[in-house]
Amino acid sequence: MKNIAPNIVRKRLLIEACYTIEVDEAAIRNYFSGLTGALHLRAYGEPIIHSPSGEGKEVNQGYDAFIPLIDSGISLYVWSNEKFLSCVIYTCKDFDTNKAVEFTKSFLTTTELEYSEF
Repeated sequence: MKNIAPNIVRKRLLIEACYTIEVDEAAIRNYFSGLTGALHLRAYGEPIIHSPSGEGKEVNQGYDAFIPLIDSGISLYVWSNEKFLSCVIYTCKDFDTNKAVEFTKSFLTTTELEYSEF
């Protein structure tokens, strides 16, 4: 993909994992708080967390969450029944990929985890 805005710093990290802990709204808030702290990213608002509450397919039940950052944002998608998540960290500044991955592994007690920067 051609970089059509080379003067704008952008870093994107996709983390996908199978986890073992119970994830609810409080866990998501704690994950965002710990992740932003570990990466030295500053939030400028509270997390927005939605759950389909039984609407749609059973396999897709879980949470959609976002936290706005001074330097962009973090989106989190959780499939509760499958104990699977997908997290996208999008920032306009650099951060330590390894810290993001290690924090996610530790906090969520993952059994499998894959990631990709783009």
